[in-house]
Amino acid sequence: MSDWNSDNKPEWGDAPVENQSSKGGKRPSLPPESGRDWKLIEKLVLSLQSEQRKSRRWGIFFKLLTFTYLFALLFLFKFPLGGSLDAATGAHTALVEIDGVIAADELASADNIVGSLREAFEADNSVAVVLRINSGGGSPVQSGYVYDEIRRLRGEHPDKKVYAVISDIGASGAYYIAAAADEIYADKSSLVGSIGVVAGGFGFTEAMEKVGVDRRLYTAGENKAFLDPFSPEDGEEVAFWQDVLKTTHKQFIEKVREGRGDRLVDDERIFSGLVWSGEQALELGLVDGLGSASHVARQVIGEEDLVDYSRRKSPLQGFVDQFGVSVGNALADRMMETRFELR
Repeated sequence: MSDWNSDNKPEWGDAPVENQSSKGGKRPSLPPESGRDWKLIEKLVLSLQSEQRKSRRWGIFFKLLTFTYLFALLFLFKFPLGGSLDAATGAHTALVEIDGVIAADELASADNIVGSLREAFEADNSVAVVLRINSGGGSPVQSGYVYDEIRRLRGEHPDKKVYAVISDIGASGAYYIAAAADEIYADKSSLVGSIGVVAGGFGFTEAMEKVGVDRRLYTAGENKAFLDPFSPEDGEEVAFWQDVLKTTHKQFIEKVREGRGDRLVDDERIFSGLVWSGEQALELGLVDGLGSASHVARQVIGEEDLVDYSRRKSPLQGFVDQFGVSVGNALADRMMETRFELR
């Protein structure tokens, strides 16, 4: 007779029934249903262990991959691939980019531009230098540094000419730099000029009165609060600041005249701050011809092989930017580059 019958079905947790062993002893025996349950549990546990092992292996793999990638970036940052550009190529036209706002803390700073220019001029195989400009201007100080360095390098390397090529825009401080070149080229639709100086601000005195804000300003020196936007405008301060702007404008005009010479037509509107198209600029003597950087290299210089000497962001900085850390800064830069308020 069976150890189990229909009237006494085992339930979960029932005690095992003893069976006779082959040697005459007794050993515990699991009910069939309970045995199947335990086997399922065992399979589930083994499956979970297997998945955990796979998960750990993949985790280790991706961690190693991430660390390898980061170390590779650091290596490229510390030891850039490739040697001297001059050693890597034959005769060529050296290219230096001036892109974006010209300021000390920007990529188009005087330090970066001047460093690139020195390398381009000192390269044995460079036959000429092309400045490819796409900038609405920036700091007159930074622009002046670059202007003076171009003139100095031209004196040290009289056999190498400098050609400024304006793409979308070459205005204000950017044209200041271009005026130092031997020749200037632009597209017929480029924006050229804006030979002027601008400074602006806001006045909040009436708004403060409406809101009920009391301004409390303490200074040592009668002009220390010069042009304070929260104080009423002072006529003498405005006149003084206007003199500063006129002096800077005069310096700008002198540099343009020095660089362009008698190629400029006799038209005082040139120095009024107006912006001209490339075609208009050609008629006014602000540029010498129409064409792109490749056109100048091929048709004017006679060496179409362009080698870029521009200083770029480090690989590490590029990696950070790609992950969105500098998204807000990049958007702000783009707005400043494209608006027509030339500084």
